[in-house]
Amino acid sequence: MYKELGIRDEVVTLVNKCEEKVKERFKEIDELCDYNSLRVLSSFHKFEVSESCFNSTTGYGYNDLGRDTIEKIFADIFGCEDALVRSQFISGSHALTVCLFGLLRPGDTLLSICGKPYDTLDEVIGIVPNSSSLISFGIKYDQIDLVDNDFDYDSIKNYIINHKVKVIEIQRSKGYSTRKSLTIEKVEKVINYIKNIDKDIIIMVDNCYCEFVSRVEPVAIGADIMVGSLIKNLGGGIAPNGAYIAGRHDLVELCAERLTLPGEGREVGPSLGINKQILQGLFMAPSVVASATKTAVLASCVLEELGYEVDPKFNEERADIVQNITFRDPNKLIEFTRGIQEASPIDSNAVVEAWDMPGYTDKVVMAAGAFTQGSSIELSCDGPIREPYIAYMQGALTYNYGKLGLMKAVDKIYK
Repeated sequence: MYKELGIRDEVVTLVNKCEEKVKERFKEIDELCDYNSLRVLSSFHKFEVSESCFNSTTGYGYNDLGRDTIEKIFADIFGCEDALVRSQFISGSHALTVCLFGLLRPGDTLLSICGKPYDTLDEVIGIVPNSSSLISFGIKYDQIDLVDNDFDYDSIKNYIINHKVKVIEIQRSKGYSTRKSLTIEKVEKVINYIKNIDKDIIIMVDNCYCEFVSRVEPVAIGADIMVGSLIKNLGGGIAPNGAYIAGRHDLVELCAERLTLPGEGREVGPSLGINKQILQGLFMAPSVVASATKTAVLASCVLEELGYEVDPKFNEERADIVQNITFRDPNKLIEFTRGIQEASPIDSNAVVEAWDMPGYTDKVVMAAGAFTQGSSIELSCDGPIREPYIAYMQGALTYNYGKLGLMKAVDKIYK
């Protein structure tokens, strides 16, 4: 039946063999999905979500019941004091930018303790010069690299003792790097370590791609504030845009006044009819994240069988929905992403080419035949055209579609 997609029999046999191999991992993922679904449903009941929450506001957006209820639900699910969930956020990178500019002032120091953040923050911070960057406003930046995929505790302690640090940034997902994504256990350990040295340091976590992959989120285990996108995990493939900032109430308020304006903050911001999609996306998110995780596990098993380097391996603990496949060949990277595009529901006839995407320093190849532009929870695959030529695959609204996309991509490189 797979011949309609042009998938050869050998690929189908290989994928079916790997599907048997990963059954136990799938069972664990289903159990986690049950747990996170209960968290979401309980919160919907707690805050009495009703059809009136779907009503839209325009203009200033005063007294938006649905918007305010959504923010209470997000804070409750995350286990924190407050949350800002808005369609006015263009992306996760935009929400991270708002958070950084909301918390930092001229003369303050921002320290990343997991190396250089994701490429789209290069100009935000000023690693790549930009007259609107944090550095251009007199904010200092420094970074400490990971050691053997864990935090460099000695260097962190030495830096904090010798410098006044305002914000420490932790990016859980790997971005376009070769390191491992950071599990919730590693994040909790380093947060406790930092707070024992200086309890006043604000710990900010970039939680993109990680929500619902674990039983708890960073703000529930000590982080002061965290940020994520609604066109990734928590949007469930339904939210058309938006992002969230969640954590301590005072810090969320600072970010709200940077998103809108001082004195009005979170009181303004019309929902413009998006409340239903955000709520429905969140409701579906545990199931969608489970499908994306299963697709990543299967991809890891299949590509390792074919002799490629994969991270994480199919039976390893996962911190996010991202699957790395190292091709060490730009042509194979491009062909694999083309396979994902050809198996997509939207723009399946488009031919993927490397191009200069805004915010990136290298040419990027990106397959994203999605209902929402740039959505990473829908099956997508991308990577920079630089050695060692790694594909970063993530998403799948359902496991069935994820499996089909994987088969098509593998067929493109199969020998």
